[in-house]
Amino acid sequence: MKYWVYALWSESHDKIYVGFTNNLERRLSQHANGESTYTRKFRPWQCFFTEMASTKEEALKKETYYKSGWGRRRLQKELEEWQSGRMRQS
Repeated sequence: MKYWVYALWSESHDKIYVGFTNNLERRLSQHANGESTYTRKFRPWQCFFTEMASTKEEALKKETYYKSGWGRRRLQKELEEWQSGRMRQS
């Protein structure tokens, strides 16, 4: 089974949320529809980063890394690249 580690960005609150799931489409829909307790209050969210993992254990390790200081810095760079790509497309 495949797992996905993902990062969401709330433009209105300038927050990043990191999670993992084995069904990315369903999980992103839950965040968008306010079905997730924490993310509900910071909607809308935009997914700017995904990374695949082969096992649940690997996904949990990756999630833990992205919630660490080094991982947060990497995600901030990913977000900046994603934002500049969006600006070029406009």
